Amino acid sequence: MQPCSCDTFVALPPATVGNRIIFGKNSDRLCDEVQEVIYFPSAVHNLGEHLKCTYIEIDQVPETYAVVLSRPAWLWGAEMGANEHGVCIGNEAVWGREAVCDEEALLGMDLVRLGLERADTAEKALNVIVDLLEKYGQGGNCTEGTMEFSYHNSFLIADRTEAWILETAGRYWAAEKVQEGVRNISNQLSITTKINREHPDMKNYAKQKSWWDGKKEFDFAAVYSYLDTAKMMTSSNRYCEGYKLLNKHKGNITFETMMEILRDKPSGINMEGEFMTTASMVSVLPQDPRLPCIHFFTGTPDPERSVFKPFIFAPHISQLLDTSSPTFELEDPVKKKPHFKSKPDRRHPLYQKHQQALEIIDNNKEKGKTLLDNMRKLETELFKEMESILENKHLDVDKIVNLFSQSTKDEIRIYKSNISS
Repeated sequence: MQPCSCDTFVALPPATVGNRIIFGKNSDRLCDEVQEVIYFPSAVHNLGEHLKCTYIEIDQVPETYAVVLSRPAWLWGAEMGANEHGVCIGNEAVWGREAVCDEEALLGMDLVRLGLERADTAEKALNVIVDLLEKYGQGGNCTEGTMEFSYHNSFLIADRTEAWILETAGRYWAAEKVQEGVRNISNQLSITTKINREHPDMKNYAKQKSWWDGKKEFDFAAVYSYLDTAKMMTSSNRYCEGYKLLNKHKGNITFETMMEILRDKPSGINMEGEFMTTASMVSVLPQDPRLPCIHFFTGTPDPERSVFKPFIFAPHISQLLDTSSPTFELEDPVKKKPHFKSKPDRRHPLYQKHQQALEIIDNNKEKGKTLLDNMRKLETELFKEMESILENKHLDVDKIVNLFSQSTKDEIRIYKSNISS
């Protein structure tokens, strides 16, 4: 399987406006896969409790943090998300010289959620992920159907003060700390000689495999992948195109700029085809701890024809019912995991109405334009409201409890009015 999915971005001061860190990700998955946006509150767990992830059980921790996730509706983990402490994580599929494990272990998407549930800073999330990688490994099919799609993972982890790039090859890994400027990851190893942390046996293993002679300066991407790193930044792949888009706006990047990048189709960032952008996320992480972090999710495919809706953590968040997929309990009695003769219909209410809206946009030029205009109008109003919160430091807690849910209902209302007219 050739690399064909996902781009994750981060911009830090002085590349951004307003002393904020901006995180963004497009989740590119199979075009018929539904992605839901779902909230889990913080929780306290019993001593000795176990946790069922997508394929395997692991030890649970005493306490987990509240998280909001955008995830393929069939699995336990997440493609991207944030927690109540302002930590954001997105992952990418990567391939290299180290063979992908066929055995079921933790998916990269499981590691995203585990990092968010268990860490209150970006570096602590990195620690969580590499510790779990060492203990349980990574592996398993990353699609619900019969298609086999397995890979190693890279991660972009950000909080209010810094970001980390974590790239893996089996149980081996390297990490790069990012404290200013811009950085992105795509479907290739990108850490070269700037390595701030690493697996203790990473270099020895590379020497044993004859990938590195032990004399040249160690370049993680050059050693562990097949790519020519000298050509990496001059090619036309999505990693390079994403880096160019970030640098084009360097010094003036806002959350709206990040959304424009995620919506860019000529670069391939907004992907179309069998693999397409099935959901998108942008987060604003103010360095001023008095200000809230704001996380925008689409919950629908193609960000150019979707609405970014804001979520802010608060006590007693309302459940996100309109972006939560139906659950199915049918289980294989032998393997003790979900088993279906055909894929179940996992479309949540927003996804269903969005699909109907896309048919209008594609087939009726006049009505489609009106519909898109109404979607952008709603989004613009939401952006103004969020910018006001960031500038004025005023939060109406009663309102933000229902912020994402109400925004989703407003979006559905737009679709319904256009579908019925």
